[in-house]
Amino acid sequence: MTDLERALADIAEVRERLGHVQRFRGYSALAAAASGIFALVAGAVQLLLVPHVQTLQQGHLYFAIWFVCCAASVLVNYGAIAHWYVNDATARDRWQTATVGLSMVPALVLGAIFSFALLRANLFEFLPGVWYGCYGVGLFASRTMVPRAVVPIAAAFMIAGMALLFAPAAPALQWWVLALGFGAGQLAIAFIIMRERTV
Repeated sequence: MTDLERALADIAEVRERLGHVQRFRGYSALAAAASGIFALVAGAVQLLLVPHVQTLQQGHLYFAIWFVCCAASVLVNYGAIAHWYVNDATARDRWQTATVGLSMVPALVLGAIFSFALLRANLFEFLPGVWYGCYGVGLFASRTMVPRAVVPIAAAFMIAGMALLFAPAAPALQWWVLALGFGAGQLAIAFIIMRERTV
């Protein structure tokens, strides 16, 4: 091994250790799993109440179902982060908690603004793409603090969002589109967080 190769290997090891130290330990696997379950329940509710979105009234009901799901998920996850912040003993942990809490806020706020703008224009078919895309961007914004395995999930959310923005209205608004993606995605994130805690 040459001196250059040894130096590069040392740098890679330092970066790996710094990344491990920097990683935020306050993400709640339980909160992520709860969010996934909320999405599955919301999908079931949509299937029962509005399986096909064809009228303005149905579009508004669709929006209400998924907006309540999103609000519940935000409350549970930010509640978990707030609990971690209150119980943190060190300044570094508190700084990390505040950083993580703020990293997703721009994506969430932008997603909410786009959502209400689309609701006002009755353009319901663009909502799933906006929600997937904004959530993926938010996850990617906190990529340095989440387990590394979450990054491909963030990329999948962004890709799904882009695809859904160009999808026909009928398939995009099916009950399983958001239920499957957010349900499976959040449950996968919960599993990743839980697995990292045991390492």
